[in-house]
Amino acid sequence: MTTLRLLLADDQALVRGALAALLQLEPDLDVVAEVARGDEVVVAVREHRPDVALLDVEMPGLDGITATAAVRAACPATRVLVVTTFGRPGYLRRAMEAGASGFVVKDTPARELADAVRRVAAGLRVVDPALAAESLAAGTSPLTERETQVLRAARDGGTAADLAAVLHLSEGTVRNHLSSAIGKTGARTRAEAVRLAEQNGWLLG
Repeated sequence: MTTLRLLLADDQALVRGALAALLQLEPDLDVVAEVARGDEVVVAVREHRPDVALLDVEMPGLDGITATAAVRAACPATRVLVVTTFGRPGYLRRAMEAGASGFVVKDTPARELADAVRRVAAGLRVVDPALAAESLAAGTSPLTERETQVLRAARDGGTAADLAAVLHLSEGTVRNHLSSAIGKTGARTRAEAVRLAEQNGWLLG
């Protein structure tokens, strides 16, 4: 029986530990490395050469989607399975574009998660079916890169002048981008536009 070598990347130690414990119960799966930051993933992959890297999306240092692209570039033999709390359609689309072989949510039953790991290692694609349908329905982000930057900055609140200072833009330009983003998301307020864009996974980065 071939044993598959796994790397886990998740900034929540309890979650990472629980995932490791569940996967280690499988006779053909071996967790050879664990990291807590996105910017530690490629170094660990190079050192341990796992067959599959299981990456969270939201991590310090580097998000899981950017880390996915980095793993695929540095070690093409390592497949990536994104395992996240945040089942957002925009995340799924971007993860697959970055080279992930699979995308599942953390409440996936242990047996299904182990099966997903095996299928990804075998060169198959594994995607949470409900999320796949949602992703198709949501489509790609309607926001331009600049509108996305402005909404990201607006997550922490602050006036248009505050945002303009952070982004090195004029206040008028910030207002225009906010107005456009509010219209494109179908929101009534800036806060609602941020919330809707977050839910769709359009603000990662």
